[in-house]
Amino acid sequence: SVAAGDLANSQLRNPTSNRLKAESGVGSLGSQKPLQDALQKRALRLMKNREAARECRRKKKEYVRCLENRVAVLEQQNKTLIDELRALKDIYQHKVE
Repeated sequence: SVAAGDLANSQLRNPTSNRLKAESGVGSLGSQKPLQDALQKRALRLMKNREAARECRRKKKEYVRCLENRVAVLEQQNKTLIDELRALKDIYQHKVE
């Protein structure tokens, strides 16, 4: 038959292709286990990455919140010092006059 002849010719031209398929497990049930292992590893890696990203975002929010609190405290302190400076300038000007 023509198909059988084509297969024989293909094997003669590419003698390692069938051996590679057999060694890699392509087309056999043995290939399911490594594939499942790879998928499980990928799923675990993605899950850990999502958790790490979530934790990173949480830490960033906390850091920004702390910075905002610090800004508020420093602004209040600055306002207090400016008021104190004005009061001292007023006192000094009255003494000079």
